[in-house]
Amino acid sequence: MAFGLGFAAASCGTSTDEARETVALEVWYHAGQPGERAVLEAQAARFNGAQDSIRVSLAFLPEGSYNAQVQASAVAGQLPDLLDLDGPYVATYAWQGHLRPLNGLLPDGVLSDVLPSVRTQGSWHDTLYAVGTFDSGLALYANADELASVGARIPQGPEDGWTVSELDDILGQLRARDADGAVLDLKLNYEGEWFTYAFQPALRSAGGGLLDTSGDTPTARGVLDGDGSSRAAEALQRWLVDGFVDPNLDDVAFTTGRVALSWSGHWDFPRYREALSERLLVLPLPDFGHGTRTGQGSWTWTIPRTSDHPREAASFLRFLLEPEQVLEMAAANGAVPATRTAATRSETYRPGRPLHVLLRQLEEGWSVPRPRTPAYPFASSVFQDAFDALRNGEPVGPLLRDAARTIDREIRDNQEFRRP
Repeated sequence: MAFGLGFAAASCGTSTDEARETVALEVWYHAGQPGERAVLEAQAARFNGAQDSIRVSLAFLPEGSYNAQVQASAVAGQLPDLLDLDGPYVATYAWQGHLRPLNGLLPDGVLSDVLPSVRTQGSWHDTLYAVGTFDSGLALYANADELASVGARIPQGPEDGWTVSELDDILGQLRARDADGAVLDLKLNYEGEWFTYAFQPALRSAGGGLLDTSGDTPTARGVLDGDGSSRAAEALQRWLVDGFVDPNLDDVAFTTGRVALSWSGHWDFPRYREALSERLLVLPLPDFGHGTRTGQGSWTWTIPRTSDHPREAASFLRFLLEPEQVLEMAAANGAVPATRTAATRSETYRPGRPLHVLLRQLEEGWSVPRPRTPAYPFASSVFQDAFDALRNGEPVGPLLRDAARTIDREIRDNQEFRRP
């Protein structure tokens, strides 16, 4: 097999008996979807059965408290040989010195096959610390019959997304045919980081964003409270306050036909396709002025600095990045396969298939990562509060200025958010 571990013995300048000693590799994974756990368990079993140099031992930690448990273990110096982290937290662990750079541990040929979006979210200060086997993406799902009824133009790809004014017009026409006037789903039934993941791309599309991380110290002023972010926030607020958005408390607004459009992620495709069949369209998010933008980033693999077996950990990671393994995991969770080779074989994401637009967005630069800085979790929580206020109709300008000041005050008071 491609990961064939002749290299474990070759890397040791010791006797043959010592080289044949089995390395016990401890691997931690968040206890997410049951399907993901089952696939990873099967993959570990296959890896273990194909060679006798490494024995992978899996531990599943509860997802709700995963980051807190990993942080506590990091402080105690008790991290495993390989663990997964949610993409936005990679920068924090890298800044704290807990992660080992992957360059030199994974072959260039393997890394070059990984989608650029995955490498971007796993990098901090131009160093790659994390690589996942799948990525995420956003789309504007649409009911084709409803769009046809109002003569709406159908975008053909990310370069062709509706402008905000086009979407305003489409929403208005759909509303005229709808009993309660709510024709758009923004997943208001979700909570927490969804609002940052889903709507930071809109700010970026308008020329704004959440944080500027290009300098020595990240800053929100001039970005979150700039003209671009304000324009995007005003459009979102208009749709919300004017009643175009279904609260969707039961999470079936789109599948039951209450709305014609749903702003959601790759994970909703299976049930949307089951409900609408050939009437389902997968469209790029609207263009707020600088081209459509989508979210990216998901759970990703890292090798802690404290591991005594980084090469063996990299060997298992290399195995997980083989096309067959990537496709098996993507089939289990519906996410975008993280390598080009796997994606071209995917029945869902390859050219001509329903979700190819999501793959194109990640491959061609239409996606934006959540800001790669230890300040992100705090900035995200502030943005979530700001979005709640925006939903309640508070003036956008003062709202974003206050949010930017709050974020920058926290950054100013915490040296840990600065470059090392």
